Amino acid sequence: GYDTTCVEREQTAWQAHPESLSLADRWVLSRHNRLIAEATRLVEQFQFGEAGRQLYEFLWGEYCDWYIEIAKTQLNSGDEAVASRTRAILVYILDRTLRLLHPFMPFVTEEIWQHLPHEGEALIIAAWPTAAGLDEEAEAEMGLIMEMVRAIRNARAEYEVEPSRAVAAIVLAGDKTELVRSHADILSRLARIDPAQLSI
Repeated sequence: GYDTTCVEREQTAWQAHPESLSLADRWVLSRHNRLIAEATRLVEQFQFGEAGRQLYEFLWGEYCDWYIEIAKTQLNSGDEAVASRTRAILVYILDRTLRLLHPFMPFVTEEIWQHLPHEGEALIIAAWPTAAGLDEEAEAEMGLIMEMVRAIRNARAEYEVEPSRAVAAIVLAGDKTELVRSHADILSRLARIDPAQLSI
């Protein structure tokens, strides 16, 4: 089963070997560390409304809308090491985000946390997360991929393309050609592009 020991082993593995992380992994971890630092600063300054807004935007706008969707590709890649690492990062970030959210939503976050692999008896006494380093390069590169996905989604909406229909696309990436080519699977999945009709 996928127990606490398994999660701890997988988390230790990716933390010890950061070079194994994908661009999406690096991006979400950096964004999460940025969130921890900012939310901590805001809470210490009693700016609870702004802290809550930033927590909401990260959890829904970045973790759920982007990372979970990208994680599906990594989980189904056929590479068990990649899948295990992805599961560990999903749990790691959700655990730490629930800790940040707990003062705002104590009962809901406690209930969810109890269903996650965890150490300790209760979320209310779990340690407040500490921010680690940022990865500016990953944030910039992932930001570029996300901009492309948004542009294609906007074009689909403008031309009223059915959500289930995979479309053809031409991407003029310039000096970012290798970056885009190496993440064509993410682009295809999130923008609903037919991989056979994607030209970079």
